Amino acid sequence: MTATLEPRAIGRDLARRDGGAKVRGTAVYADETPVPDPVYCRIVQATIARGRVRSVDTTEAATTDGVVVVLTSADAERLASTDDAELAVLQGEDVGFRGQIVAAVLAETDEVAREAADLVRVEYDAEETDAQLSPDRADLYTPESVNPTYPPDTHDGDMAAAMAEAPVTLEQTYTTPMLHNNPMEPHATTALWEAGHGESAQDGHLTLWDSTQGVHPVRQTITQVFGLEPGQVRVVCPYVGGGFGSKGNPHPNVVMAAMAARAVPGRAVRLALTRQQMFSLAGYRTPTIQRMQLAAERDGTLRGIAIDVVEQTSRIKEFAEQTGVPTRNMYAAPNRRTTHRLAALDVPVPSWMRAPGECPGMFGPEVAMDELAAELGLDPIELRIRNEPEVDPETGKPFSSRNLLACLREGAERFGWAGRDHRPGVRLEDGWWVGTGVAASIYPTIRMPKSTASVTYGGGRYVARIGAADLGTGAWTVLPQIAADALGVPVEDVDVLIGDTDYPEATVAGGSSGTTTWGSALVEAVREFRDKYGDRPHDGDEASGSVNPNAAEDDFTMSAFGAQFAEVRVHADTGEVRVPRLHGVFAAGRIINPRTARSQFLGGMTMGLGMALHEHSLLDPRTGHVVNHDLAEYHVPANADVADLQAHWLDEDDPHVNAMGSKGIGEIGIVGTAAAVANAAWHATGVRVRDLPVTLDRVLPGR
Repeated sequence: MTATLEPRAIGRDLARRDGGAKVRGTAVYADETPVPDPVYCRIVQATIARGRVRSVDTTEAATTDGVVVVLTSADAERLASTDDAELAVLQGEDVGFRGQIVAAVLAETDEVAREAADLVRVEYDAEETDAQLSPDRADLYTPESVNPTYPPDTHDGDMAAAMAEAPVTLEQTYTTPMLHNNPMEPHATTALWEAGHGESAQDGHLTLWDSTQGVHPVRQTITQVFGLEPGQVRVVCPYVGGGFGSKGNPHPNVVMAAMAARAVPGRAVRLALTRQQMFSLAGYRTPTIQRMQLAAERDGTLRGIAIDVVEQTSRIKEFAEQTGVPTRNMYAAPNRRTTHRLAALDVPVPSWMRAPGECPGMFGPEVAMDELAAELGLDPIELRIRNEPEVDPETGKPFSSRNLLACLREGAERFGWAGRDHRPGVRLEDGWWVGTGVAASIYPTIRMPKSTASVTYGGGRYVARIGAADLGTGAWTVLPQIAADALGVPVEDVDVLIGDTDYPEATVAGGSSGTTTWGSALVEAVREFRDKYGDRPHDGDEASGSVNPNAAEDDFTMSAFGAQFAEVRVHADTGEVRVPRLHGVFAAGRIINPRTARSQFLGGMTMGLGMALHEHSLLDPRTGHVVNHDLAEYHVPANADVADLQAHWLDEDDPHVNAMGSKGIGEIGIVGTAAAVANAAWHATGVRVRDLPVTLDRVLPGR
C-alpha cells in the first residue's frame, strides 16, 4: 500500500475500538481468563495493626472438603528478594499493618476457599498501635525525596521576611483526607506456573493474567521477587476496568497469586481481592496537612508563597507524595518555600492515586488564593492574572507553552462569570444558598525514557506492537491514530496490539504519560520502517523504534494547565450540598481524539467532585482499620450529583513536547476541582471549609 504522508487520523472523533467488546461483555478481564480447572485463592488478613503472629491453626480449614492447600509463613516458599517489605508476603511473623496477608487458602471453588479462609485461626502478640497523623508529632522526618524523585524541600528568598513585611498576609491550614481508589474492576490475577523438567524449583514458566497499568513493570517486579529470568514470566492484560494509579505498581495480591500458582504447578490460580480487601492492600492517597502562607501587596501581587506539608507513610515502606511540588511553579513570587514532613505509622502503604501530588497539593494553594482575593476585594481570576509568571518560578526556564490565563478567560466566558457579585452568602434561591467558585490546575507533561514499539506489514495492513495498557483511557483507539498519521495511511489499515510482555517493552500507564510515551515510540518505529522499506513495503517487513531523548526538556518546563468553575447550592435548612454546574477548560497540547479526551477530562472532574463532596476513608487510630471499607459507606459520585458537566479545551500548538504535540490529559481534570467546589461553597454560604470533604456538618454551623 502506498503511503500518502498526509495526516488524517489525529484529531478525529473516532469511536473506541474496544467499545463494542466491552458493551457486549466479550472483553476478557484478568479474573475471567479462560483456563481449565482453576484453583481459587482467598487470603486471610491480620486483625491487628502492629505485632507478631503467635500461631496459625489451619487444621479445620485444611480438612474442609475441596481445600487444596493452606499457605502460611511456616510453609510458604522463601522469596528471592524481600527488599520491598510490602511485597514480602508470608515471609515472617511480623505484622506491619491491619489487613496484611497472614495466610491463604487454595480450594476447588471460590465458595469453599472463602469458607475455609474464615476457619483459619490466627493468634497474635499485639503491640501498641500508632496510627494517628498530626502536625505536631515529635517524630516527623524529612524524606530523601518525594514521588518520584523531587527534592523534599525548596527555599528561595526569605519567606519569613516577606510575611513580616508584606501589607497583606494569609496563613491558614488546609487538610485533605485519606482517599482510596475504587476502580470498577477489583485487583485480580489469574496465575499459572508450569514447572520445567529440570531439578531446580526455579525451572519453569509463570504466566500472569493481571489487572495492571503496566505488564512490563509487573514482570520486572515478579522476576526480582521470585528470582526468575524475564523469559520465564509473561504478563497479559488486554483490558483493565479502571486503575487510577492503584494498579500502577504490583501490590501484595500479585505476589500472593504467583506464590499460590507455584504451590500448585500446572493449575491456574484465581485471586481477586474483595472491595473491602482493596482498602488495605491496593494503596491509597495519604491524608495531607497543608500550612499555607501568602504575602502580598495591596494590589494582589505576591511577595511570597509557601506550603509546608505533613502527611503519612507506612512504617514498613516509605511513600512520600509530592504534595508541595505544584506550588513551586504555579505563581510568580520572589520568596518561596515548600517542605514535606512524614509520619511513619502502623498503616498500609500509600501509593499513587490519580494525580498524586498535584491533586491534593492544589487544594490548599487554590483555596488560599481565593481567600486572599476576598481579603483584597479582588476577583479571584484577576488575582491569578496578576501573579502569572513569565518563566517557571522554580527553574527560570521558559514554559514550552502556558495557556492558564486563556483557560481562565475562556472558562469565565462559558460559565457566565462576568458580573459575579463577589460578596458571599447573599444569594438565596428557593431555599438554597447559591455560589460560584474557580480554581486553576497544573499537571506536568511527562514522557518516560523507556518504551519500544515494532511495526510489521502484511496483507495490506500495518500491525504495531507495544506492551502498553488501556485502563479505559483510549489507548486501543488513539495509538492506531498516531501510527496511521506517522505512516501516512488510513487509520482503518492500522492495528496496534497492546497488553502483553511478548510485545516490546512499554512503561506504566501513569503520570498521564501513556500516549506521550507510547506514541513517541510508535513514531520512531514508523520512521525506522520508512527508512528501511519506503512507502511500498512487502509482506513481512518489520522495524522497531524506541523513545529518544528530547533535548527540549532541558530548555523548557512542560505542563498542561486548566481552570475549573463550579456552581454550588447549599440548602438553607438541611445543609445539603449540591453542584449543579461543573465546567473545565484545559490547555493540554494537541488532542489526539476528542471523544476519548473529553471522557478523560470529565472523568477527572467527576473524581474531583467525589473528593470535594463525598470521599473520606475513616481510619480508626486505635486499630489502624478503615471502617468504611466498601462502596456502601465510602461514597463516590453518581450521575445525579451534577447536572451540567462540561469539558472544553484550547487548540494548543506546542512543538517542543513530542512529535504529536500532545500533553497528558488523564489527571489534570481532577486537580483543581475540589478547590473550585470549596470556593463556590464559601461564596454560597460565607463559610470557609478548609478540611475536605465539604459536608453539611461543616457548612451549617457557620450559617
